[in-house]
Amino acid sequence: MRKILVVNAGSSSIKTLLFDDALTPILSASVAEIGGKSRLRLGETEREVEAPDHEAAISLILQALADQGHPARSLTAAAHRVVHGGRKLVSPCRITPEVAAEIAACVPLAPLHNPHNLTAIRAVARLAPELPQFASFDTAFHATNPEEALRYALPGAEDAKGIRRYGFHGISYAGLVGRLPGISGAPLPGRLLAMHLGNGASLCAIREGRSVATTMGYSPLDGLTMGTRAGEIDGMAVLRLAEDHGIARAGTILNRESGLKALGGASDMHVLEAAEGEAARFAIRHFCYWAVRHAGSMIAAMGGLDAIAFTGGIGEHDAHVRAEIVKGLGWLGAKIDPAPNARGAARLHAEQSAIAIWKVLAYEEQTIAQDALARPDFPS
Repeated sequence: MRKILVVNAGSSSIKTLLFDDALTPILSASVAEIGGKSRLRLGETEREVEAPDHEAAISLILQALADQGHPARSLTAAAHRVVHGGRKLVSPCRITPEVAAEIAACVPLAPLHNPHNLTAIRAVARLAPELPQFASFDTAFHATNPEEALRYALPGAEDAKGIRRYGFHGISYAGLVGRLPGISGAPLPGRLLAMHLGNGASLCAIREGRSVATTMGYSPLDGLTMGTRAGEIDGMAVLRLAEDHGIARAGTILNRESGLKALGGASDMHVLEAAEGEAARFAIRHFCYWAVRHAGSMIAAMGGLDAIAFTGGIGEHDAHVRAEIVKGLGWLGAKIDPAPNARGAARLHAEQSAIAIWKVLAYEEQTIAQDALARPDFPS
């Protein structure tokens, strides 16, 4: 049995999930609060540990897996989520020194993410040097967007620096495209509006299985209202924030103090749904309004709409938000069935709906494992 360890490294945590080659999860392991009061979670158990850095965290995870009968020598490969692949890394690949160098070259494009992804890759290489490593990129799915969708109307020198639209949540969207036919029992819709709604939120216009437009741009800040991110905002307003507060503080405001948190007092949609008061109601309306408004742009990019698919934490679990967004698209003939929507069924559209509406669970780790297994250079 081949075993793939999927690694998702963040700024202060590393999450892993071990799969067999049938893509069945075997065991999860993670370390949280790296550099602080670190905790190792293995399956359903948790204990305090010393993890001053990411390499120490990877070492703890590998030892914990070994203690459960999965030593590093028994693993076939490690597969990493990497946020930014830039212009060159546009499909899942085996990590070579050249690929690692390109991931490093993308650090200026994703300074909050790629350094931690790269640190985990290097830690695995040091601790298990014989273990092949693979990477899937959150930006890669959107590389099929036409150039006019990717290019900002900026001087060529700025575009050459990498200041252009990339889009994110690509691993989620790629998994959705792969799983939806199995859920619906029908071929993938030709014009699919995919909605990854969570603390980070985006929409993607998918035509014939390929991304043709998405709401996130140069960074994950653009587009929809999110948990703590402002979403779409005029560049001059950004400059005003930078002038008033300085660049670093302006970045904190835009990325960590805005969105639902700024409007309703909480970044968690579940908390807002349960809260009383107009501020929470307004935050939810704002979220749904901008999802509908941006959906119009995505539909135009596809030249129409055949189906909608919800995914992500909010998309999968919040029936009220799903209903409000579909209501806003009612002019297209989209109609949700209240009963299956309330119970969170996979099929959400009413019989008389002109648009199919689905819920697709986001199994991003499984998609990353599948990406690695599908590579011709994956060990047999």
